[in-house]
Amino acid sequence: MQFKGKIWKFPDNINTDEIIPAKYLVTSDQKELSKHCLEIIHPEFPKRVKKGDIIVAGENFGCGSSREHAALAIKGTGISCIIAKSFARIFFRNCINIGLPILEEKKLPESCSQGDIIKIDLAKGVIKNLSNEKESAIGGFPPFLQEIISSGGLMKWVKKKVIR
Repeated sequence: MQFKGKIWKFPDNINTDEIIPAKYLVTSDQKELSKHCLEIIHPEFPKRVKKGDIIVAGENFGCGSSREHAALAIKGTGISCIIAKSFARIFFRNCINIGLPILEEKKLPESCSQGDIIKIDLAKGVIKNLSNEKESAIGGFPPFLQEIISSGGLMKWVKKKVIR
């Protein structure tokens, strides 16, 4: 499983209300939610993010409430992967559940810049910054989680496994 995209960089402690404000929680439609994703922090993000782009963030990304809407909003923008120093546990699980790849990596946020292009190879456990030629090893993304992601999320994976 590989991804390549432009980095959108965010600081520590981005909470779910900043990812998608509560006033937009009248829908669970990813495309509708994506129109307001991260607009509080970066007003141009929902307009300028492109399919395949990658979020790189600091500590505790996705903290706050346990709403699945935050992960849905990000997925709706076309973001291919989120990499952060650490995540709120329920946010991490929500991303896996909806099929959005998510990686914890302590060093990458310090060694990249907004707009850099990176390539991620989950199977090999490698991230390469194509803008500065730096490469870093990441803890392997377990094949089981890769299978859930490639199925489109936990429920789709379960349906595939149970209904044959």
